[in-house]
Amino acid sequence: MPRVLYITTDGLRPDALEAAYTPTFRALMQEGAFTLSARSVMPSITLPCHMSLFHSLPPERHGVVSNTFTPMARPVRGLFEVLKQAGKRSGMFYSWEPLRDVARPLSLAVSKLIAYDNNPEVSDQKVVEAALPYISELDFTFLYLGSVDEVGHLEGWMSPAYLRQVEHIDALLSRIVEGLPSDTTLLLMSDHGGHLRMHGTQDPADMTVPFMAYGPGVARGRAIDEPMSLLELAPTVAAMLGVGLEPAWEGRVLKFG
Repeated sequence: MPRVLYITTDGLRPDALEAAYTPTFRALMQEGAFTLSARSVMPSITLPCHMSLFHSLPPERHGVVSNTFTPMARPVRGLFEVLKQAGKRSGMFYSWEPLRDVARPLSLAVSKLIAYDNNPEVSDQKVVEAALPYISELDFTFLYLGSVDEVGHLEGWMSPAYLRQVEHIDALLSRIVEGLPSDTTLLLMSDHGGHLRMHGTQDPADMTVPFMAYGPGVARGRAIDEPMSLLELAPTVAAMLGVGLEPAWEGRVLKFG
């Protein structure tokens, strides 16, 4: 039975993967499919981006244009609801509480919030440790890593502290990959990038994000040439799990073979 683990690395710029020591990220690119030129959405901030990731809609359609949740005027089922209605079990492990609104009530089998505690060396580690026992039990797992974005706001994107935090995430990612069940495909993406100590603009540094796929059926070292954005995540996950798509979704199903 196929499973999917999706990881958001909040605020990760693609060029940070070259500037920092990132052997795990590089291995995923060598052994899987990837692009370093995927697109975020406007405004390129966390909650609108995640609503687009899980509902395959741009902000002007889902209506969330800040980090304050607003219900849709014309509701569209998100990925978690689609999976639930198909009998799939999903889980969500995260450190930023507003993300609770990307899933409607009763759509998750497991939900664990471990609030960010102003310690970038520990916060994401706690989230990873909470998620690891469940990955082999759930059909779909969402794991949110937020510390790179936090350090970007404090010290600046591409600063020495920011690059050190990217290296910390690389080490955590190594733990995840080492324990990844053989039937599980890993998808990894950033919601947005950043510049100076901010993001949310149309600056390419804010709007360009990495995407990687690794696992069963994913071609080794395949560079994804076609344009892609956050909107492709939900339909791609649903297709990988053999679930029909929500008709209102605007993204495409990506193929990695």
